[in-house]
Amino acid sequence: MTIAFWCVLIAGFMPVGLALISKAGDRKFDNRNPRIWYETLTGYRQRAAWAQANSFEIFPIFAAAVIIAHIAGAPQERMDLYAMVFIASRVAFAGFYLADRHLARSLAWTLGVLCIIGLFVAAV
Repeated sequence: MTIAFWCVLIAGFMPVGLALISKAGDRKFDNRNPRIWYETLTGYRQRAAWAQANSFEIFPIFAAAVIIAHIAGAPQERMDLYAMVFIASRVAFAGFYLADRHLARSLAWTLGVLCIIGLFVAAV
């Protein structure tokens, strides 16, 4: 299995990690009504939930980009590099989101999107 494929696996589980951050230590969490509970969040817990949602949103296109680049025969080293930088940008994105650093968060998000575009271009 390639590094890029491992990165797809990591990206797929990133929302789970962010969900754990939003829930950890909060005794008010209601597993019967989690969506209602999410609406009551504030502070870093709320930002973790928002980062989780964004991670779910960007995952399909990242996974598709890796698979398409692989099928198209893109250079493996380039695919691995873009995928690793994507994961690093998403970790930074989540950290900046939790810390409420909106400009840095936007830059990290943009870097991740550029990596996705790079994967598609590498497939050409």
